[in-house]
Amino acid sequence: MNTQLRPALTLFVLLSLITGLAYPLLVTGVAQTVFPRQANGSLVEREGKPVGSTLIGQAFTDPGHFWSRPSATAPAPYNAANSGGSNLAPTAPQLVEAVKARIEALRAADLGNTAPVPVDLVTASASGLDPHISRAAADYQATRIARVRGLPVAQVRALVDEHTEGRALGFIGEPRVNVLALNLALDRATIPAR
Repeated sequence: MNTQLRPALTLFVLLSLITGLAYPLLVTGVAQTVFPRQANGSLVEREGKPVGSTLIGQAFTDPGHFWSRPSATAPAPYNAANSGGSNLAPTAPQLVEAVKARIEALRAADLGNTAPVPVDLVTASASGLDPHISRAAADYQATRIARVRGLPVAQVRALVDEHTEGRALGFIGEPRVNVLALNLALDRATIPAR
């Protein structure tokens, strides 16, 4: 029995040290050296204080800011500790009612806007944490933001142009806009009219 137990325990300790200590330390060290910003959460700072991450969406409700895609995380929106969608079917009455309410809120915030509401402004992503909206969703909101801030629509659209990210690797996905980065640029460019 001792001839079997001793090699098993030795192997257990050795593999625990390699996979539980050495490998994580190596990966962390390489990540901190090669990609320090990403390894530390891709944090965005304003005036030296972190205000968010480029990887995790957050709620913006002020009509003078671009609004993010809705979040279905619980118990609060954009809860990174509980990533996940609502798991509601497209025909589920709860989802249909939520989408209708979101469309009504968007229409109420911008009464003159009769354009079709982009789907990503009324439905949550699979993770519930998506920090991006489509270019169409940003364009849809531009007139509201220009009106609230007293800016020409062309200036707001120029900021959207500057913050539109292309397709990944040039062919994967669609162009998108990081809402946090766009709102911070909007704040730097103007002082909100209130």
